[in-house]
Amino acid sequence: MASPTVTGTRHTREGGTRRVRRQLPSSPWLFAAPGLLITGAFILYPFVSTLVNSFTDRRTLVPGEFVGLANFRELLHDDMFWTGLRNSTLYVLGVVPALVLLPLLLALLVQKNIPGITFFRSAFYTPVVASIVVVGLIWVWLLDERGLVNSLLETVGASPIGFLSDQWLILLSAMAVTVWKGLGYYMIIYLAALANVPRELHEAAAVDGAGAVRRFLTVTVPAVRSTMVLVAALSSVAAFKVFSEVYLMAGPSGGPAGEDTTLVMLVQRTGTGLTGRVGYASAISVVVFVVTVALMLLVLRADRKEES
Repeated sequence: MASPTVTGTRHTREGGTRRVRRQLPSSPWLFAAPGLLITGAFILYPFVSTLVNSFTDRRTLVPGEFVGLANFRELLHDDMFWTGLRNSTLYVLGVVPALVLLPLLLALLVQKNIPGITFFRSAFYTPVVASIVVVGLIWVWLLDERGLVNSLLETVGASPIGFLSDQWLILLSAMAVTVWKGLGYYMIIYLAALANVPRELHEAAAVDGAGAVRRFLTVTVPAVRSTMVLVAALSSVAAFKVFSEVYLMAGPSGGPAGEDTTLVMLVQRTGTGLTGRVGYASAISVVVFVVTVALMLLVLRADRKEES
């Protein structure tokens, strides 16, 4: 798309003139307009709409009226909301440490230039590009009561394990899926960070007699600490907003008596359908947004405190 221009003339020292083309001040906005329209239509408008709906009693087919903080007061007395908040918090506590440390160790492993390492890098990254639905169904098949894992246990004389029927095992199984699928993604981030660590630091530490573990703690970790903070922030937000893994493992009901329901699952269950409570679901969404922002701020504040 050509930029709007204005054509004029300018006098030269020799007494002649030459044609000058100047950009209009609005031309940069024309280039930015498509991105701004998409952002406004699919991010800004839904956000504002959700915020407004959280203060109404809107339903799927009913516009609703302004009810103030009634939806948020109802949340305080909703046992299912507290169950979802508990499960989402436990998910963050269980997933984030693994996704901060394990991909770093994996990146150190595949960083070495040895024959066949490209195959292993591709293999570790394959779950990232796979559909979460496909990944979830594969794990359900593996962990089902008559799945591969329990069949192997029965072969050796052990009793089957209720991976998909026990409240806590369902949550742990979903965490395992999240970690397994996210390893390759964060491994790539760490590989980029490790490429900027000077080799001389490791050589100097080795000369001083530092072993592999000591070099990891005193050289590698300080060098990639900012990347670890980034991974912690990204994985915290993603873990708190988990939906697909738990939905596939526990089913639409959220496991036995709904005890494995997460906050995002509660939003989906409450706000959809012909009788969905859109206003109440919007209030839960606002809480999810506030908590995710608070998580990121806590991670950043902890990083700044560590630096100081």
